Amino acid sequence: MMKRIQIILALALMQTLFTGPQMLSAQSPTTPQWSKGVVWYQIFPERFSNGDPGNDPKVDDQAGAYPFDHESPFEIHPWASDWYQLQPYEKKNGKDIYFNIQRRRYGGDLQGIINKLDYLKALGVNAIYMTPIFWSPSSHKYDALCYHHVDPTFGPDPEGDMKMLKNEDPLNSNTWVWTKADLLALKLIDEVHKRKMYIIFDGVFNHIGVRSFAFSDVDKNQQASPYKDWFTVESWRDSAKGTSFKYKGWFGVKTLPEFREDSNGIVAGPKEYIFNATKRWMNPMNKGVANGIDGWRLDVAYDVSHRFWKDWSKWVRTINPRAFTTAELVFPIAVTKPYLQGDEFDATMNYNFAFIVHDFFVQDSLASTVTQFDRRLKELREAFGDDVAFNMQNLMDSHDATRVGSAVANPDGVKFGDWGKYFNWSRKSNNKNYNARKPTPEQLKKQKLIAAFQLLYLGSPMIYYGDEVGMWGSNDPDCRKPMVWADKKYDAETMNPDQSRHDPDLVTFNSDLFNWYKKFIALRKQYQSIRLGTYKTIAIDDAQKLYAFSRKLGDEEVIVIINRGQKPATFSNPILKTHAFKNVFTRTNVKQINVSPMDVVVLINK
Repeated sequence: MMKRIQIILALALMQTLFTGPQMLSAQSPTTPQWSKGVVWYQIFPERFSNGDPGNDPKVDDQAGAYPFDHESPFEIHPWASDWYQLQPYEKKNGKDIYFNIQRRRYGGDLQGIINKLDYLKALGVNAIYMTPIFWSPSSHKYDALCYHHVDPTFGPDPEGDMKMLKNEDPLNSNTWVWTKADLLALKLIDEVHKRKMYIIFDGVFNHIGVRSFAFSDVDKNQQASPYKDWFTVESWRDSAKGTSFKYKGWFGVKTLPEFREDSNGIVAGPKEYIFNATKRWMNPMNKGVANGIDGWRLDVAYDVSHRFWKDWSKWVRTINPRAFTTAELVFPIAVTKPYLQGDEFDATMNYNFAFIVHDFFVQDSLASTVTQFDRRLKELREAFGDDVAFNMQNLMDSHDATRVGSAVANPDGVKFGDWGKYFNWSRKSNNKNYNARKPTPEQLKKQKLIAAFQLLYLGSPMIYYGDEVGMWGSNDPDCRKPMVWADKKYDAETMNPDQSRHDPDLVTFNSDLFNWYKKFIALRKQYQSIRLGTYKTIAIDDAQKLYAFSRKLGDEEVIVIINRGQKPATFSNPILKTHAFKNVFTRTNVKQINVSPMDVVVLINK
């Protein structure tokens, strides 16, 4: 959503007013074992793969979604077209590129994800996080019409599914039907599990769409609606009193009415509905949790009370004690701690990790020193205890942030950790000077170094779809381009947002970058110490910009040496003289290491 990051910033700025407990001790082991150290892959379903053109959304399917135009000419957008180029059907409405980008639908669906699971398996991914797939008129689907049905246009029979929905009572979960889109979601879960992978859904439980079954009934029937207590209504529509219908939307966004909360959290009606929807996807048809999702990512978790999350977490654990839950939180450590005490979430989307890595690897003249880098990592790594640290989703970007491929092409600008300013600065729609073009080979060296560190560091690295093949894009909406596949021929990017042209940027599947990601993911599988071992800094050299650390588990030890500098660096350490180490890739014995500029060396003691 267009306002998501600005709103998150507003909450972050209020951290000094935070009244919850901030100095709690690190939790005892309570998080799932399977999720510790896995490699996550984030998918934005509408832009990943169109596996079934027969279900492509029609213009009416986006009624109620920004920019609120479901009448202008509409077509499924060509998958391989130039991102900023207005297509003939778009030019007919006379609007600019950013209006039209929000109307675009590329036809990505669940069958497309199923078709590409072997690709993910080959990359080495262990677990998948999908942004919302529930019925919604938008491309991002954070404005759900319901939580108990998959969007019909993600399944094989949209018209048939919509007819089925007319025969159920949303308040009575016993009447909920299983549409073909729902069943395809269960097939996706099954296919993921067959490949010994895991999958989590996105839960948007703070608000619901204005066209949802609950709010549309309130809008129509006002105080006579059975859902009248679900929302915070400021005034009812009453011609006699001269009052209009006013209610609380998420941060004032009226298309996203918030669920009402009291001292016990989200009130009983929507709470029961959320709990029933939670169970539906974790234990579908009561056939066992092996047939359901493996956990949840919780959207805008900071805007729902702790009391609700504690109750919801208990409910999740009663359904599946091994379920994994991760929260969207972009707060300093002190404000994040209460969420990670063992009775709410197992982890967060670790934006704080991204801030630290961005400052060290992306920035040039503004870069942090090696000493500062190590100190900040240590503080974050130790903040919540090892149990949580191994589960933290260490990301560099997402559907809400500039792609790492564009971040490396824009050094020495606003710092990523300056969340709201960075969001606006890194959007091409806001900042004409932002470099939204393809990163150069020299800039891609930074991305390679970032990926190597991300995949060798303690925690659970998360890759945003397409980063591994060289996709680039400024902040929302440009970070949501359609996936680049090796078997598709793409138009070169030549168009600027104002429809002027620049020299062509070729859009191709970057096999070299893909193999780089694949190579370092493979190390996590080969060496258990990288996934679950201890972390110890063994070299901090500000002059050479060299950083080295050890990952150790039992007798196995992996040493990683990173040269962030522009000159060759030398690593010499007593450990190399007292223990036998080999280069993990060349298998040659080493006693002293020379690291090329912007490169990494990995050693193993076996």
